[in-house]
This record gives sequence, structure tokens and C-alpha cells, in this order.
Amino acid sequence: VQLQASGGGLVQAGGSLRLSCAASGRTFSTYVMAWFRQAPGKEREFVAAIKYTGGVQYYGDSVKGRVTVSRDNAKNTVQLQMNSLNPEDTAVYYCAADQSVQAIVLRRAPEYWGQGTLVTVSS
Repeated sequence: VQLQASGGGLVQAGGSLRLSCAASGRTFSTYVMAWFRQAPGKEREFVAAIKYTGGVQYYGDSVKGRVTVSRDNAKNTVQLQMNSLNPEDTAVYYCAADQSVQAIVLRRAPEYWGQGTLVTVSS
């Protein structure tokens, strides 16, 4: 599966941003979709994941309550709505996919990655 993330940009602290990821292929609903991020000089961090039909979501502790992950299986897309952004959210955000929930939620090692989209939050 190929993934294309978009929607990054510059936003002021307290603002909102919506990221989107488009996936290729006809088996989108068989993949758990996820978002990760990596800030300069820091390790990659799990942000959110959503299971096959969208009924179950997982969130990283640092973003819980501020972000919402959703998916549209008819359009092969996954979105990340981010609110109350702060400068610590500045990072390259990556869309990722794996058919295994454990690969993402437990091992934090999905098989497929998209290119990143940069989110910059100014203070």
C-alpha cells in the first residue's frame, strides 16, 4: 500500500490543523491506519491509530484529548484532527499502515510508511 500525507503547515499555538492521508489499493479496510511524528532531535512518537472499520481508536499520551483520528474507507483516506496545538507538537507527521493491530499499537513498527508532512506550531 502506498501512502500520501498532506495538510501540514504553520499554525499558531492554540490553533488547529487537519492532516489527511490517502492510500492506494483496494484493500484499505484491511489495514490499521496510524499517525506517528518525529520532532528534530527526538525519537519517533506514536500519535494515533484507528482500526479497520474505524470503531476503535488509540492515542498517544501526549496528544490524548487534543487529537481525533478518523477514516473513510470509501475514499481510502485517514484524517488527523489536531486542536489546541502547542510548540511541542512541531514535528514531521507520518502516516503509516499495517494489517496487524499489534504491529502498530504494541510494537510501534508498521510495515508501510508515507512521506512526512511538516507541522510547525509557533508560540
